[in-house]
Amino acid sequence: MQIPDKIISQKTLKQNNGEGGTRKYIAYQGIVYDVSDCPRWRNELHERMHFPGLDLSTEMDEAPHNQSVFTRPCVVVVGRLQFLPD
Repeated sequence: MQIPDKIISQKTLKQNNGEGGTRKYIAYQGIVYDVSDCPRWRNELHERMHFPGLDLSTEMDEAPHNQSVFTRPCVVVVGRLQFLPD
């Protein structure tokens, strides 16, 4: 998978939650994805479990699928998530 050199801040991730016509970004294991064009992300809540604009790394165990969903044609890799120091 080719990951752009773009760094996405936590703020930008949260802002891209589909509200007001923004794109729908999610993060998983440090990579930010645009899922705006994916049929199952058309509503505000994906499969009644996941909201866009969030890091979903800890939620994959609850999902009925594995990380191969990030290779679907509707998923676009945006860049890497900027981690903030604790």
